Amino acid sequence: MLDAVGTLARLGLAAVWLVSGALKLADPGQTLIAVQAYQVLPDALENVVAIALPLVELLLGLFLLAGLATRWAAGAALGLLVVLIAGIAQSWARGLSIDCGCFGGGGQVAAGQTEYPQEILRDTGFALLAVWLLARPRTWLSVDGWLARGRGNSTEPGSDYSGIAEGN
Repeated sequence: MLDAVGTLARLGLAAVWLVSGALKLADPGQTLIAVQAYQVLPDALENVVAIALPLVELLLGLFLLAGLATRWAAGAALGLLVVLIAGIAQSWARGLSIDCGCFGGGGQVAAGQTEYPQEILRDTGFALLAVWLLARPRTWLSVDGWLARGRGNSTEPGSDYSGIAEGN
């Protein structure tokens, strides 16, 4: 049962990153506007982040989708989510009126049109999925599991395996 929960967490988090990264990559100009709206980075870094963020999200999504180095991917996902939540929280605390741009779009919005609590809650939920995978990276339908079987470790329910199958 726990492997099933982990598999759903892994695939759900993979979908989040793949959709988010693809939407940002499809409109790089809007992604730059979203990054600039946070008003925290120097101009030179805004371009780098606007280009790198969707690529990192897609990479995380692909690793999680495949179930490859699941613990490492979950740790990176959790780190990125903490940064994103902090960015949203600082925007809220500073009284900025922006859309987070988490799933494309983003930038300035009219006063009263922000959704900071919902965005923070949503990203906290995603972070909980990453925490689950950090604690229990074993999932079904994963490259990690396939590699563990190749090393003579079993991935049958109730069995214990370690090494790359847990992202170590």
